[in-house]
Amino acid sequence: MITCPSCKHEEFVGALFCSQCGTKLTYQKPTPRKTASYPGTSQTGRPAVTPEPAQQTPPITLREHILALKVMDTGAIIPLEGGTEFTLGRVSGNQPILPDLDLTPYKAYEGGVSRLHATIRIEQGTITVTDLGSANGTRVNGKKLAAHASQTINDGDILTLGKFKVQVLIRN
Repeated sequence: MITCPSCKHEEFVGALFCSQCGTKLTYQKPTPRKTASYPGTSQTGRPAVTPEPAQQTPPITLREHILALKVMDTGAIIPLEGGTEFTLGRVSGNQPILPDLDLTPYKAYEGGVSRLHATIRIEQGTITVTDLGSANGTRVNGKKLAAHASQTINDGDILTLGKFKVQVLIRN
């Protein structure tokens, strides 16, 4: 496990971003142990070279992402990157098709999120959300979408998946 430098949340090794606050996680190589050290020399007997201090990558801010979702209950920011289409849902049991964005850690089941609930798509500068025939429906700013119908979304819009609410954060 690794610890987020910003919020101290523990993530699995290999995670690129903190699932709680969206901070980019950095990895540093461990410093080799020395058994003995003499002033002015290294263990090889050569003059010691003072290493430069390791540079920390600054925490990621939303401005570095084109699209993110803010979980309304917790304030967690989930960056959406690396593609133009993202399926939102939750993982349950041995389902054969998994969502691109698993909302299970944010209590999606209790909020009525379906396993494959909705899709967010980025096309030619327009961002849309499409309900995938979910059991509890998808709303944009309180307006319910018909199943398999797309709706353009903008910065600040509130998506409600069942009773689970996220705010859309977009950088133009």
